[in-house]
Amino acid sequence: MKKHLILYLLIYSCYSSFAQDKDTSKVRQHFELSFGQSLLFISSGQQTAILNSANIVVPTSAILFLAEFRPQKKLRIPVFVNIATETKQYIINNQIVNERASPTVGAGVQFKLFNFKIDDKSKFEMEMGPLASVLFGKNSNVRVAPIIAGRFKVLRGDNFVMYFGGSYSFGINALGILYGTGTLF
Repeated sequence: MKKHLILYLLIYSCYSSFAQDKDTSKVRQHFELSFGQSLLFISSGQQTAILNSANIVVPTSAILFLAEFRPQKKLRIPVFVNIATETKQYIINNQIVNERASPTVGAGVQFKLFNFKIDDKSKFEMEMGPLASVLFGKNSNVRVAPIIAGRFKVLRGDNFVMYFGGSYSFGINALGILYGTGTLF
């Protein structure tokens, strides 16, 4: 009996997740694919030493690939890959010092905090939540870092998304700025 009840609940939750919105003429979109850019600000002990010695830290640019599963109206499950397009750079005594920037992958849970309509075809949203990232450092050193991230989104028509947001990684004490465009389907 318990197995059948669990099976019925599972089927119902899957059905309700993929069901249409209240407006039967519109099909609810469950995925977002985005391509963007992020600026990653150098962190760790080296940043503290560099900042204390009055040297300059240059933000690192990275390509951001983002896929977001949207099982419910307010729940979002983002998966991302961040690949640096340049090395970490420091300016020390008028010399540029380069260091390999680590690629990262991550996932988490985010929630739509609010949204409001701009006009008939456009709306503005904000989503935020905890993520975890895996950094692939030097010498096959793998680190896991918790992140809090959020983004403001402008949605236009049925599927166009443009966003701007930020993240903070507690594990490596790093700040990131992200922006890009994507599509819902």
